[in-house]
Amino acid sequence: MAAFPPWLHMLAIASLALAFSSAIVIALDELRRPQKMRIMYVVWPLTALFGSVIWLGAYYKWGRGPADGDFDRQAKPPFAAMVVKGASHCGAGCTLGDIVAEWTAFAVPAVAVWFGYGSLFANRTFAIWIPDFLLAFLFGIVFQYFTIKPMRDLSVGQGIWQAIKADIASISSWQIGMYGVMAIIQFLIFLPVFGGVAEVNSPEFWFAMQAAMIAGFATAYPVNWLLIRAGVKEAM
Repeated sequence: MAAFPPWLHMLAIASLALAFSSAIVIALDELRRPQKMRIMYVVWPLTALFGSVIWLGAYYKWGRGPADGDFDRQAKPPFAAMVVKGASHCGAGCTLGDIVAEWTAFAVPAVAVWFGYGSLFANRTFAIWIPDFLLAFLFGIVFQYFTIKPMRDLSVGQGIWQAIKADIASISSWQIGMYGVMAIIQFLIFLPVFGGVAEVNSPEFWFAMQAAMIAGFATAYPVNWLLIRAGVKEAM
């Protein structure tokens, strides 16, 4: 079991508390300032769970709805900001998928076995990354569906297909960055320095996940730029 120092434990708790507070602030503000797309009511608070005050600032700069609800008079954000919103849309699905998968596997240890722990993988972490990805992709498609379908006036089937096309590259690029940094933190920092990896029920694990999610955003951002330029994803 890892022996994390008190300073790291307190830093992790403070970071998580700040991020959770940012998510609450956004959620409360959305009650007064409507979102043009309903799915963004979920996207902004979820992304604040890892992006903390940075995403809180992005929300107030580019995501806050007009007080009078007149979106036609709202200024169009710069393209770079549209990409931030598009990548965050993807990141919300990844965040929710990882939260659900990690806690489910913690509550039901057999889940890791179902996905190859002990047979395909010697390390439990790698087995859990499979349901992590599957759920992130599923939630990402759902989020993308409720963006693309109303904006393009598509049928249910068309909306699902377009959501899959839009998110397969975006989600994959996000998870690559996230897995890479999570592996670095867990196996190259926590394990040799503190004698073990962080468990799901520890603040240190989710503090590491915050950093990993930022890395996921960094790897997904250029992919989302290209997808939006190509018209595969909608500019938001």
